[in-house]
Amino acid sequence: MVKRTILLVMTFFMAATATYCFAADKVRLKKQIDIYPKNPAYWRYGGKPVLLLGGSVDDNLFQIRELREHLDLLKSVGGNYVRNTMSSRDKGNVWPFRKVDGKYDLDQWNDEYWRRFETFLELTSERDIIVQIEIWATFDYYRDIWDRNPFNPKNNINYAAQESGLPLQVNSHPTRTENNFFWSVPAERNRKTVLKYQQRFMDKILSYSLKFGNVLYCMDNETSVTPEWGKYWSEYIKDKAKKARVKVHAAEMWDKWDLAHPQHNASFDHPETYSFLDISQNNHNKGQTHWDNAQRQRARIADKVRPLNNIKIYGADKGRYGSDRDGIERFWRNIFGGLASSRFHRPDSGQGLNKNAQANIRSMRLITADIDVFSCRPHNDLLSERRPNEAYCLANPGKEYAVYFPNGGEVILDISAMKKKTTIRWLDIMRSKWQKPQRIEPKNRLKLRPPSKGYWAVLIK
Repeated sequence: MVKRTILLVMTFFMAATATYCFAADKVRLKKQIDIYPKNPAYWRYGGKPVLLLGGSVDDNLFQIRELREHLDLLKSVGGNYVRNTMSSRDKGNVWPFRKVDGKYDLDQWNDEYWRRFETFLELTSERDIIVQIEIWATFDYYRDIWDRNPFNPKNNINYAAQESGLPLQVNSHPTRTENNFFWSVPAERNRKTVLKYQQRFMDKILSYSLKFGNVLYCMDNETSVTPEWGKYWSEYIKDKAKKARVKVHAAEMWDKWDLAHPQHNASFDHPETYSFLDISQNNHNKGQTHWDNAQRQRARIADKVRPLNNIKIYGADKGRYGSDRDGIERFWRNIFGGLASSRFHRPDSGQGLNKNAQANIRSMRLITADIDVFSCRPHNDLLSERRPNEAYCLANPGKEYAVYFPNGGEVILDISAMKKKTTIRWLDIMRSKWQKPQRIEPKNRLKLRPPSKGYWAVLIK
């Protein structure tokens, strides 16, 4: 009788716990990142359209110390978007697998890795920060990082080089695609021994991430491998999500800077595989070329509009991919170009979340909070007497216009669709401060000249 009572109590407790956990997950999923149906170039979250802006000190953010403070800083300046590679290559990082007698056991998890990941998801969800996960951190599987990666046959107890088909060394750049790790899927070399552990790793990620509604999925970082690889994992994630009754969105990030390169066709031409696009590599380009490249892709998907994300904005004086000015200009051109997101890349390749990044995120929120950005479109056609890279216009003609000036200048804006008195307000971007508004009578053409050199935006309503 006593045993039966204990059994009943335990059964009740387990059922109650399961119900509680399920309820908790449902609460988390009340806010679900999804495509905004009224304008599928953008996202919505919690049922409302949302513009994704961000910057952070590192890429594999779940591994950093003082994570809570960093997310609070991002939130305080208006940021709501971070990148998270499932990477372990930096000092102080941990790998996902447990080490036994000097080698990793791919059948055992390192609890600390997954504790960090779960905490990260919880903290971002609490702050309504959207997470874009990159599942396969490409550079962790090449050169010196591959030398210590648990998936390397010499570092684990689960398979040998001959059995797995994986190399012990890969000294080439990832663009050479010389690691068979990325050719394991059935449509390619069908390396079942390796694929089993890749699936196990993916399942473990999803066991946490599918409980949260603030997650987007990107298959790789700057990949050059076969399209079959990303397609396999996109479909794998969507299948697991469907079984869990969760809607997810997937993308791939290709390496080529030119978005017209055939490498990108596997994403742009296949909305059934990738419901959004990450075009971060375009952020290597500068000035008018940067804008034109993105706008060509917007036109390319006009018959199947999807969000175009930019999880990496390159450009920092101490980096290799342009200056501070390049990074700041790219950030603004993306949003004024009708793109769904813009996030400063980590130092020293980008601004991260330094003072420059904070000022620009804050100012972008100031100006986009005062217009319905989701009803606006890029409208450089309304600008005349404009030189390349002098000014950029985002507008809903007849209602509101915003113009961004990278460094002073003077242009003519066609506001002939405006039939009422108009208010003009200038925003000093680096100070995040509005100038005193001006009122003018209706007119067809408006000469716009920023109060000084430097970064300015103007709002006409």
